[in-house]
Amino acid sequence: MEKRKKRSNTSVWLVAGVAVLIILLIVWLTVADLWGDTDVAARAVMKGVENFNMLS
Repeated sequence: MEKRKKRSNTSVWLVAGVAVLIILLIVWLTVADLWGDTDVAARAVMKGVENFNMLS
C-alpha cells in the first residue's frame, strides 16, 4: 500500500512538470511570433544546405 501512494505522488509531479514545460513552450513560441523571429532553425538549416552545396 505504501508503494502505491508514492507512485501516485510521483505521477502528480510528472504531470505538473510536463504542464509547466508546455506552458513555457507556448509562451516562447508566442513571443517569437510577435517579434517575427520564427525562422531561426530554418536559417540554420539553409546555411547548412548552402555549405553542403558548395562542397558538392
